[in-house]
Amino acid sequence: MSHLPQFRDAIAAATETLRSLSSLEGQMVEAADLIEQCLRAGNKLLVCGNGGSAADAAHFATELVVRFARDRRAQPAICLASDGGLLTAAANDYGFNEIFARQVAAFGQPGDALICLTTSGKSKNVLRALEEAKARKLKTIAFLGRDGGSTIGMADVDLLVRSDSTARIQEAHQLLLHALCETIESRLERN
Repeated sequence: MSHLPQFRDAIAAATETLRSLSSLEGQMVEAADLIEQCLRAGNKLLVCGNGGSAADAAHFATELVVRFARDRRAQPAICLASDGGLLTAAANDYGFNEIFARQVAAFGQPGDALICLTTSGKSKNVLRALEEAKARKLKTIAFLGRDGGSTIGMADVDLLVRSDSTARIQEAHQLLLHALCETIESRLERN
């Protein structure tokens, strides 16, 4: 019989990280309120991140547009990391740091919300997106990891997962995003 210490270590570390999320309940209420107000007012969500966080951004936007657990009205959410042509054109013409900010400038309207995911808090393109969102009067939520980096304090709501493991941070972000989906579906169902 072979042993998988990495598996046991991963489960232990993930369990510890997920247990720590209960300290974010207040921020999760703020995030859910912000998203609900945005959607009830007829506004949209813009979501961005790099790498695995881009995949999480796409996943979250998809859950809102299509469905999470219940059949309901589609909610307007756009992943800013999904259009390869747009991303490469913006990177080529304006630089990689502008790929999300350029889209916020194009699609963002006052009352919309920008949701950013960054495990390091140091992604310059995410920082620029937050700056552009603030300039355009969008509400903002940041899913962060580690110590929050230079992104901490830039958003209206920070959801900081205190871990140094990118994998554990992404797992925690996904759980938080799913919890928001459940909350939003439940609240919007009540009308």
